[in-house]
Amino acid sequence: MNNTLRKPVNKEVTVTSVYFRSSKRQLQAFPKRIEFEGSEYTFVESGFHYLVQKGQRLVDLFDMTDGTNNYRLKFDNTERIWTLVGMDELPRAMA
Repeated sequence: MNNTLRKPVNKEVTVTSVYFRSSKRQLQAFPKRIEFEGSEYTFVESGFHYLVQKGQRLVDLFDMTDGTNNYRLKFDNTERIWTLVGMDELPRAMA
């Protein structure tokens, strides 16, 4: 049984803070905090990054968590726009 609640959002957000992680001798930037519809969300420093090619465009996807919810963010390298793709409630432990 799937205990997550999928909530598609697909709206532009503002990333107000980033952190850096070393990977294969390179520093990768990850979103640390976003502002969305008047609220601020701060992520724990353990996210996943995916680089996806759509035609000639490169899009960065980030799966992040704040410890309560999961978030998927998209960064469009061409347009330089951050989008909150969706949110998932973390599954609760089964008793």
